[in-house]
Amino acid sequence: MADDNENGAGQLAQPNLSILLQYVKDQSFENPAAPRSLGPRRTAPQINIGINVGATPLDGDDYEIELRLEGRATDGDQALFVAELVYAGVFRVSNVPQENLAPILMIECPRLLFPFARQILADMTRNGGFPPLLVDPVDFTQLYRQRLMEMAAAQQGSRPS
Repeated sequence: MADDNENGAGQLAQPNLSILLQYVKDQSFENPAAPRSLGPRRTAPQINIGINVGATPLDGDDYEIELRLEGRATDGDQALFVAELVYAGVFRVSNVPQENLAPILMIECPRLLFPFARQILADMTRNGGFPPLLVDPVDFTQLYRQRLMEMAAAQQGSRPS
């Protein structure tokens, strides 16, 4: 007679992460000083990159993860371009302990979306007449930790003395 572990009946379900959908949720490119902004430059523009991640529960084990990328190039006070992208995905996360859910949603899911969003942002700036904006790889673990520290500091600041 076989015991339950040999046929799998006694085993716990394995954690699972699946991508159900990926899509551009919002995309914007502004080139306010064109065509003058597209000419030769004496100095390199100042480029600022902003990255943010958001998670929204859907039905059951499904979550929408939004990866927001913003690239802004300026020359002094003049904006050369502003590129904004919200790239999202619907993920199914099952059989994961509650204490592990937030790190999966805020680290692993955006890590899977990032290469696609990076390419769209590069294509957007190239199609706007500029060299492609290639965002460096992102440490989503560090971004998550930073966000936790900011939330903890905000909570301590709002407590009465």
